[in-house]
Amino acid sequence: MDVLSRLDAAFLQAEDADEHVSMAISSVGIFDGAPPTHDELCRSLAARLPLIPRYYQRLRRYPLDVAAPVWVNDPDFDIDFHVRRTAVAAPGGDAELDQLIGRLMAQRLDRNRPLWEMWVVEGMSGGRWALVSKIHHAMADGVGGTQLYHLLLSLTPDVNEADFATQGFVPPPPQGRRELAADALRRTAVTPVHLAGRIGHASRHPKQLLFRAAATAQGLAGLAHAIKPATASTLTGPIERQRRYTSATVSLDDVKRIRSHFPVTINDIAVAAVTAGFRALLLARREEPTGHSVRSLIPTNVRVAGTEGELANRVSCRVADLPVQIADPVSRLRSVHQHLTEAKNLHEAEAGEALVELTEYEPSLAVSAMLRLAFRLPQHNIVTVTTNVPGPPVPLYLLGRKLTRLLPFVPIADRVRVGVAMLSYCEELTFGITGDYGTTADINVLRDAISAEIAALLKAAES
Repeated sequence: MDVLSRLDAAFLQAEDADEHVSMAISSVGIFDGAPPTHDELCRSLAARLPLIPRYYQRLRRYPLDVAAPVWVNDPDFDIDFHVRRTAVAAPGGDAELDQLIGRLMAQRLDRNRPLWEMWVVEGMSGGRWALVSKIHHAMADGVGGTQLYHLLLSLTPDVNEADFATQGFVPPPPQGRRELAADALRRTAVTPVHLAGRIGHASRHPKQLLFRAAATAQGLAGLAHAIKPATASTLTGPIERQRRYTSATVSLDDVKRIRSHFPVTINDIAVAAVTAGFRALLLARREEPTGHSVRSLIPTNVRVAGTEGELANRVSCRVADLPVQIADPVSRLRSVHQHLTEAKNLHEAEAGEALVELTEYEPSLAVSAMLRLAFRLPQHNIVTVTTNVPGPPVPLYLLGRKLTRLLPFVPIADRVRVGVAMLSYCEELTFGITGDYGTTADINVLRDAISAEIAALLKAAES
């Protein structure tokens, strides 16, 4: 039986702790041509169901959380419930699509059904349509969610859906209550055995143990600076249920030209652009940007080779104070590069991964209680989340329609009022910006500053 990890379950706990939070992530695809009919899309998805068991499974939680939740086959699975249609308001431009994305993503997924929805969006200008693919964060992280596009879409426009050997597939029946109860008892019993096995492995490989212990200790020391509260600003505070959304798209070739002139990474450039956006937002609000005004949680992929397609959360994190106090774009980029390099050298991601692994060997009831308590305590340390996911580098197609742009959506929770997700596709890099509806009416200031920062860095590189 597929069991949720503690990290997967934490996203459920975050949603349980705050009625204003929806922990769904999304990739919004924009396509050329006429949208497919409802039946066409449902047939295409149904043909791929065996490749994505999560799409016909729902969560089953145990009383008192005596064991971690599990994925079970949904006896009432109905693909028509998950595939929906809507339309943007006239004139059907990007602004109208942004408004619709904000509304759709603010609504929680039904926990009594498989945790996904797919919305066909009609009424867009220029002969376009959009597909909002929405899944719960407990199902996958950004990397796993993006890999879904390789399963649901094709590399050529002329794929024949009848070629799939899964036509007429019927999901298997769900597990019975006795089977679930037996599985919970088994997992509770074998946890000490697994822990003993880990200890035995460590005793046989002392050098590996010492290296990891040293890296974890160094990483924890690096993460310790996040204990100190960030500088108070309007970027954090209570949030409401509704969301705002907007995006900025830049040329990936431009970003690569910037990288070729400065000893930095593409991720450094993307985070520097986000830093410029937050600086502009603070200045527009007549607030002084300081070195501790914008502390960002930066998710880090820790998947091992060959597991890229797993639908689960395989992430750790780094924490960095974005240098919003620096006015010069080039100096700001160099500072971002220094901050992120130091976090990497301090093994912050390894420390976070070790802490997550440790919770896997704690009693489920105890971990659940700790998570519920943690999510109910107000935090003053993290101001935003900035996540960067590499997307498909080649064009993809759905039922003959070409995917022309891919927009990412990251959820926000607790006191975080703004989050930014970055996603590449073909020759574009798109920044998806999520904001709390009541406090981020000026979110376009951040968006426009991101595009301006890439232009400024490109100019500096070429000169």
